[in-house]
Order: sequence, then C-alpha cells, then structure tokens
Amino acid sequence: MAPPVERVWIEQEDGKKRPIGKPGFEDKSVQRAVVMLLEALFEPAFPAFAHGCRKGHSPHQALHELREQCRKQNITWRVEAEVRGFFDTLDWSHLRAFIQQRVNDGGIVRRIGKWLHAGVLEAGALSSPDKGTPQGGGISPMGSKVFLHRVLDAWFVTAVQPRMQGRGFLTRFADACIIGCELEADARRGMAVLPKRFNRFRRTMHPDKTAFMACKQPPSREPSARGTGSVDCLGFTHDWAKTRRGYGVSKRKTVGKRLRRCMRALWTWGRENRHAPLQAQSQTLGLKLRGYDQYYGIRGNFTRLEVVYEHTERAWRSWLSRRSHKGHIRWQKCVESVHRKRPLPKPRIRHNISQGQGQQSDAPHGVSPVWLATGARLWLPRNRMRATFTSGSVGRAPGNRCLYPEPDCLQRPLLRRSCFRQQVSASVMWLQLAES
Repeated sequence: MAPPVERVWIEQEDGKKRPIGKPGFEDKSVQRAVVMLLEALFEPAFPAFAHGCRKGHSPHQALHELREQCRKQNITWRVEAEVRGFFDTLDWSHLRAFIQQRVNDGGIVRRIGKWLHAGVLEAGALSSPDKGTPQGGGISPMGSKVFLHRVLDAWFVTAVQPRMQGRGFLTRFADACIIGCELEADARRGMAVLPKRFNRFRRTMHPDKTAFMACKQPPSREPSARGTGSVDCLGFTHDWAKTRRGYGVSKRKTVGKRLRRCMRALWTWGRENRHAPLQAQSQTLGLKLRGYDQYYGIRGNFTRLEVVYEHTERAWRSWLSRRSHKGHIRWQKCVESVHRKRPLPKPRIRHNISQGQGQQSDAPHGVSPVWLATGARLWLPRNRMRATFTSGSVGRAPGNRCLYPEPDCLQRPLLRRSCFRQQVSASVMWLQLAES
C-alpha cells in the first residue's frame, strides 16, 4: 500500500475551500518517473487545443487560440463549461480503463491503483475515499489529461465536429473548456448534449460556470459591445471593443473579481507588515508586482496594470503613515524618502505578441499600405508599437525589451520622414524621365 496523503485546505474567492494533497518525497519521485513514461505514450495523441498541465502549452497560448479561432471562423455563439469538483470526484474505474488502452505493463497499472487507493490524512484522522485524486501529486494532472482526452477531446473531434452545420472549435484548459460555434443551432445542440456526455462517465457540470451566450461582433456604428457576449476565461474578460481606427477587435482585460482580490491582498499585506524594514517591504512589493505583470501583462490590459501599481503606492504610503503616532506622511515626503530610494517596478507588457496576433488587416505581416501619387506603394508599420518593436507603451524608454519579431519585409531600416520624401521625389523624377 502507498502511504497516505496529507490534506490541507485553501480558501477560494467565493468563501469555499479547496483540498490540496501533500504526498511524501519518495512518492513524488516515483510518480514523476511514471508520469514521464505515460507522457511518452499519451502526448502524441493529445490534440493541440488541449492546454493545461502540458509542456509548451501556457494559458496565454490558450487565450491566443480562443481569440484567433473566434476571429477566423466568424464565431457568434459560445458554450462555456467546467466540470464540477473534477479532481475530487474522478471515477477510478473509467480512469484505469483509459490508461490500460495504451499501457500493458501490470506493474505501472498496479502502482497507479495503489496511489488512487491511498488514504487521506487530515488533522490526524485517516480516511479512505472511493473516488477522486489528491491535487498536488504528480499523477493527478496526468490522469486528468487522459480522462478528459477520452471523454471530451476525442469525442468532439470524431462525433461532434462532423455533425456541425457551420464551423466550430474547442479550446480546453484543464477541466474548463469553451466551444465556439458559427451557428446558433450547433451551439444549442452542444449545450444540450455536453452534460449528458459527462453524466455517462459519472461527472457533472458546474451549474454556475456553464453558460450559453452570444458573442457576435456589434455593428460598426455602435461604440462597443456594451457587455454583450463577454466571457471570463483564465482570469481575463473577453469582450468586443473598438480600436483607434474604428475597427472591431476582441480585447482582453483582467476580470473584475481578480483585480479586486489582488487589491485587497495588497492592502492586507501592507497592514500586517507595516513595521517591517523598508528595504524588506520594497523587495516583497516588487516581487508581487512583477508576478502580477508576468501573467496579466498582455496587450490591451495596460490600464489594469496601472491600477494595481497606483493602488500599491497608495496602500504602502497609507500604512507607513500609521507606523507611529507622529501622523500622516505627505506625498512629497513619501516620494523623496521612499519611492526615489526604493522604487517599485513600473507596469510593463511582458508577453510577446507574435505575428498575426494583433489587429488584423489585409496588409502582409500586420502593416498598412501607403499609396504614392505615382501609383507605387510602400508597406509601413501600422502603429508606433510595431514601428519600434518594443513591449512597453513608450517607444525607446529605458527598460523596455524588444519582444516583437521583425518581419521579413522590414529587415531594412525604417524610412524616416525626410528619407521618405526624398524617395518619393526620386521616384517621381525617374518616372518623368522615363515618360520623356
């Protein structure tokens, strides 16, 4: 028998608690070795749209795929679904059957069975559940990938997609998925048959996180989508908006609940650690801000990054003012004595936006045509961000990294305004000489 797994509970946003397992060191090592063997067998069969707990599949790739599929396939309806208590209620019999379809080694199958039947140690009391896998172990993510591949991914590709009258796609990250459909009838049928599919394998859908909604692009005369078709996925709210040129585009911003939770956590931390040394406070707040920007620092979400940064400055100043009875610290004094000596990291766009991920147009490589009076044309960058190939909101500001790859058509140096005029004049002169 495998040793029992210690269980701890962590709080969630809605006030509920989630169980987390803490297996021993030896179990972790053996589980990692078994997972490496299973990955070599199952990874080639997993589709590209299945993200989560996989090497080379980050949440930002899932977000990009969702945005691009909706744009390319003219998706107007979405089905958002999530399995209720997936790891806590995973059925062992179906999981073993799915694993044995590719694994014939009896030693590995018996070892997985021992981990599933290992008891749970909570507050000194030992219990033996008959379903579920503890989150925190190495075998649990692998088992979830195998289970969802057979139940959802392969079923959608072989049974659902061929029966659709219009175009559609599936994007899944762990136990949460989004099905996009071009036609309303396909989306309604998918919404009706998806719970039945999971009930067949003794699973249920989460009633609050399973929804059917329209996501059609608003008419061009309307300023925005006005909240129609917005969906929350992986911590971001996807909604239709307008660009500076008036084009409709799907933009992403931090979910309001996540933003408020982060701001509350920063305020609470400042209250509990206001008597710590300033150097230690500055380093910890810098790590928190960098960690926040590392996930939420995508294009279109810079305003929310600034909100978190300004709130951190206000919270830090507010709780430093309460360290003693001497009173409130003025903002000028706080800037001179704290922010200049121990500055916090500025908000930055951290993630690379590859070619084709930005605002789309008919021009190649995301650039716009400039037509000359002679009938010739040049391809110049669409905007200042593409012109400078930087990751921040300011072109050549210190600290910005060059993240945008330079297209093949722009390998030569960009034309300045004076050089551009000279080239136009030269082109006109040569055309006049050719006509004469």
